[in-house]
Amino acid sequence: MPGVRGAGPVALVAVLAAVLSGCGSVQERADAASAAALGFRETLRTTHGARGCAALAPGTREELEQNAELPCARALSDAGLPAADTADAVRVVDVYGRQARVVTDHDTLFLSSFPGGWKITATGCTERPDLPYQCLIKGG
Repeated sequence: MPGVRGAGPVALVAVLAAVLSGCGSVQERADAASAAALGFRETLRTTHGARGCAALAPGTREELEQNAELPCARALSDAGLPAADTADAVRVVDVYGRQARVVTDHDTLFLSSFPGGWKITATGCTERPDLPYQCLIKGG
């Protein structure tokens, strides 16, 4: 079968490109990251701690619980995150492969793409000139 032999490497490159890019277009990934960030912010406004904890990446949730020495829902409510309100809107979204930064009116959040969707890896982040962001909640 002519052409079949050459299709293997081409198909492999296409699959690797999709995996490395996080699948989906940049706009689709940006929209999904924005929705995840706003959904998390909504859980803060409505005090649904369990849903907020489910939105955290596993390492972030674990570090939050360890640092606070409290269950996640309680630690999340005690973390001092910026207040969320119904007018909280996304101002900027940057997507880099499987990572994203979402800046809302009241917070800056960092996310990673997991098999089940976007998860919060850091929140309550403040930009510092010439230094990394300082975040109230972050994973290790």
